[in-house]
Amino acid sequence: MRLGISTSLNGLSPREWAEKLSRLGCRSVVFPVDCNADATLISEYVSEAASHDLMIAEVGIWRNAISPNPEEAARNLNYSIRQLALADYVGARCCVNVAGSMGKRWDGGYRENFSEEAFDKTVSMVQTVIDAVKPTKTTFSIESMPWMIPTGPEEYLKLIKAVDRKEFSAHLDIINMINTPERYFFSTEFLEENFHLLGPYIRSCHLKDIQLLDDYTFCLKECACGEGSFNIRRYIELATSVDPDMPMIIEHLKSDEAYEESVKYITALAD
Repeated sequence: MRLGISTSLNGLSPREWAEKLSRLGCRSVVFPVDCNADATLISEYVSEAASHDLMIAEVGIWRNAISPNPEEAARNLNYSIRQLALADYVGARCCVNVAGSMGKRWDGGYRENFSEEAFDKTVSMVQTVIDAVKPTKTTFSIESMPWMIPTGPEEYLKLIKAVDRKEFSAHLDIINMINTPERYFFSTEFLEENFHLLGPYIRSCHLKDIQLLDDYTFCLKECACGEGSFNIRRYIELATSVDPDMPMIIEHLKSDEAYEESVKYITALAD
């Protein structure tokens, strides 16, 4: 496993950034600048990552390229293409986005997200981005999500087959897909199913935890590693059985200090 954190550690130079992550025990990173950054700065981050044995796991997009607003969709599609080109240039494991939503909120939950139109638009979007760049050192990935495709491993396989591009890979955020009582109470079995079906396609994983709240009707909350019920040890075992160098990125914590504590927890758990 190559553990990483999603915070960019703002205010640090590329060398300070790499040194701090390395001291924390990280061995993978989310690339901290986008395609609009100065070319020299991008190269400095690449160089420092390499000299500190930090795998560039992900270049993020996080824009809605299937937006019902045509101008927004076109703008975000262009950004997606430029981000994939950046990922290829820096040699990232994957360039990752969500499929996108069919409503106003870019990552929001809508009934229309599960329509044939949304699926077809997602397939076309992924194909367009990949075909525009023709990457040789990276892949394009769609992160699994709770309320937009893909919400489960079977749906993910359907998307992979429909896209039909060797440069398309899976980005596994298992917690995002735990969205029913069955998947929550039998989360280890659900985890095993995901790796059974998607294992060869997985290029990067997000790492966090989940807890059931004492509220009605059925309320789940994402939380820091160790604060929920998820079998993180088994997650690590399965991920590293697919690839001993699998990047696993801790995300969505509120401070650098919280990330440091989570790295210590996962390191101790893995040891």
